[in-house]
Amino acid sequence: MTFGESQTFMRGVTSPDDEARRVFDAAVDAGMNLVDTADVYSEGRSEELTGAWIKGKRDRVLLATKCRFPIGFGTRPVGPHDSGLSRKHIMEACEASLRRLGTDVIDLYQTHMQDRAVPIDETLRALDDLVTQGKVRYVACSNYTGYRLTESLWRAEALRTQRYEALQLQWSLAVRDCEREMIPACRAFQLGVLVWSPLARGFLSGKYQRGQPAPAGSRFESWKDSYKQFDNDRGWGILAAVTEVAQRRETTPAAVALAWLLARPEVTSIIVGARTVAQLEDNLKALTVKLSADDLRQLDDASRPAWGYPYDFIAMREPW
Repeated sequence: MTFGESQTFMRGVTSPDDEARRVFDAAVDAGMNLVDTADVYSEGRSEELTGAWIKGKRDRVLLATKCRFPIGFGTRPVGPHDSGLSRKHIMEACEASLRRLGTDVIDLYQTHMQDRAVPIDETLRALDDLVTQGKVRYVACSNYTGYRLTESLWRAEALRTQRYEALQLQWSLAVRDCEREMIPACRAFQLGVLVWSPLARGFLSGKYQRGQPAPAGSRFESWKDSYKQFDNDRGWGILAAVTEVAQRRETTPAAVALAWLLARPEVTSIIVGARTVAQLEDNLKALTVKLSADDLRQLDDASRPAWGYPYDFIAMREPW
């Protein structure tokens, strides 16, 4: 999402092309083998750059991209078939992504968010056709509710189509809402879990200080409304716990926050949005961090949200 200059929601917080290329090459050289993008990131430019940089490395990299939203996000007129999960939009979006990526096949094609305006059957049949045609290897979804994910899996079984094999979702010590329904559903149906925003948009990196403005050039300097989500007692309490564990383990807050996710058995992979090589190297430190049971308990306790009913009621009688 940080690749390519954007005029929409990532405006001002992407990497210059030369730095993004260095991040890409460093990631691949470090052994990372999954690149996750989307057609709407930087209005298609992210896919174009990824396609150019992957040349000569295609056999080393799994390509994941997404469709659902209109390219431009309101900066240009949007027609009735320029977004959504209809057959028409899915088929056209996939062809456009293949062209931008310069590849014959997408390894993991994801619906970027659920679409209640389109019957699930229509979406599943279109995705199934893409797999049959050899343009997509596996399909997955992102930003689905638990009920919609489960309904999609049931319909795929009834229709005998390809099913979603993974769910991409937001998950971090600061945002644990997915643990109510989505994570139990993935566990029950054996879906892979891809995590986006594992550092809560950088909040858990340790660069922010309570009572101080966001550092110049940071994501929250531009996303002031998003910063308010974490600039509260709970957010700073979580960061304090992360920092304490990091000091005890002689590593960085970012590494601890990522290691907490890596310790979760449901997690398949973590998507890191590093804008610089230095940030990437900091994130990679998570691979060497071994959190103890006490560390995990401290982080869990500091970040535990108010689950609400019926989750709190159930938790009194059996582990949630």
